[in-house]
Amino acid sequence: MESPEGNQRHMFEQTFKNIDDILWKEAGCSSELDYTEQSSWLLFLKYLDDLEQDKSTEAALEGKKYTHILDAPYRWGTWAAPKDKDGKLDHNRAQTGDDLRDFVNLKLFPYLHSFKEKATSPNTIEYKIGEIFGEIKNKIQSGYNLREIIDQIDELHFRSQTEKHELSHLYEAKIKNMGNAGRNGGEYYTPRPLIRAIVQVVKPKIGEKIYDGAVGSAGFLCEAYDYLSKKSHLTTKDLKTLQERTFYGKEKKSLAYVIAIMNMILHGIEAPNIIHTNTLTENLADIQERDRVGVIMANPPFGGKERKEVQQNFPIRTGETAFLFLQHFIKMLRAGGRAGVVIKNTFLSNTDNASISLRKSLLESCNLHTILDCPGGTFQGAGVKTVVLFFEKGAPTRKIWYYQLDPGRNLGKTNPLNDDDLAEFIELQKTFADSPKSWSIEAKDIDQSTFDLSVKNPNGGEEAKYRTSQEIMEEIAALDAESAEVLESIKALL
Repeated sequence: MESPEGNQRHMFEQTFKNIDDILWKEAGCSSELDYTEQSSWLLFLKYLDDLEQDKSTEAALEGKKYTHILDAPYRWGTWAAPKDKDGKLDHNRAQTGDDLRDFVNLKLFPYLHSFKEKATSPNTIEYKIGEIFGEIKNKIQSGYNLREIIDQIDELHFRSQTEKHELSHLYEAKIKNMGNAGRNGGEYYTPRPLIRAIVQVVKPKIGEKIYDGAVGSAGFLCEAYDYLSKKSHLTTKDLKTLQERTFYGKEKKSLAYVIAIMNMILHGIEAPNIIHTNTLTENLADIQERDRVGVIMANPPFGGKERKEVQQNFPIRTGETAFLFLQHFIKMLRAGGRAGVVIKNTFLSNTDNASISLRKSLLESCNLHTILDCPGGTFQGAGVKTVVLFFEKGAPTRKIWYYQLDPGRNLGKTNPLNDDDLAEFIELQKTFADSPKSWSIEAKDIDQSTFDLSVKNPNGGEEAKYRTSQEIMEEIAALDAESAEVLESIKALL
């Protein structure tokens, strides 16, 4: 017999599937990206309604008056799911068709967007409401489809930790599907086993600020929250610190920004400290000591090209987005701060002046203690090979420990990376132990003219500097897809 949790999970899975089936019929939605975006704003409003009901109940028990965030006409229980005296949907009051669509587009969204101006600070839930509903649009053109989706979402509840936990798993699966369906898979989804391994090596502590300036779907922040919230003997003060003063992120793209906020909310952070901005437009010279953080974990977008005016913000000028992010991360770390950053493996050996200068800067300003070499296929939908750089700010590199990850099989959508694949890496990294897959090199033995950091396994493993023809073809295909996406964006503007 299935457990209550199992029944609940099955119900939630079926609800998510039903929503996607309805969106598939919707003319305004054409991809997994649209499905996730449209599900997200509706899930957010249902979550907000459950949150307000909980806070209202708490206030009543304490004999206090609760002031709602949303005015009555714009609450879920008024416009989306009005109930009769038996708790069933009141069809007389529930709008549908053109009336519902027009209310959402002409009244609800403008009202919610106005919260951005009213909010006292960017760290409030009011500000997040304003940001979200200024960034996305309702693409569900049929008010009848919209009514069906609302009825499905009204079946979901965010009241207990178990419910939130189940919903967060389903939402993560949705992000993963979106990443696989999108042409730039790695942009939306970093494999969670890889993130969990990075978190375990970096070992964030309660009280440290944890930052991701290319936050994407907030996978790093969510996994770091799960890691820290499971610590034993947490005090009320610790829990408040985790909620309000631990996790910080920045995201340039509207859809990723909305998904990041929703993902963090489902993981248990009520008002995520995520800012919608292009991190790279900030001048490195303007970063002060008070801005710096203790932990950075990130997978910055690779293959992007930044404009000349953005490059002016950096001492080492390059059009490669990931290299600009790496400079930003080094500057953002406080002395003693730790980082785990995913980057294309070509960074280790590129011979252009910017790459050489950046490697030199990293080795001189930070202790680059570990390089994890990831196999092709780690990032589903992205053909490029990657490495993870682990470094600590404030002392130069003396020795680098390499680990060449080899799961013993070809990775792909049907055979993705899992936690077991990374168990040996995590264990050996604790002592920087040598093995057939791991070795160390002294910083003094690195070529001081090129600072080449190529993965050259002395134990006979493959040499990552030389890529196979298949890898080269996959990278060309990935770049072609990026170019096609840019052209589509240009056409849409014309």
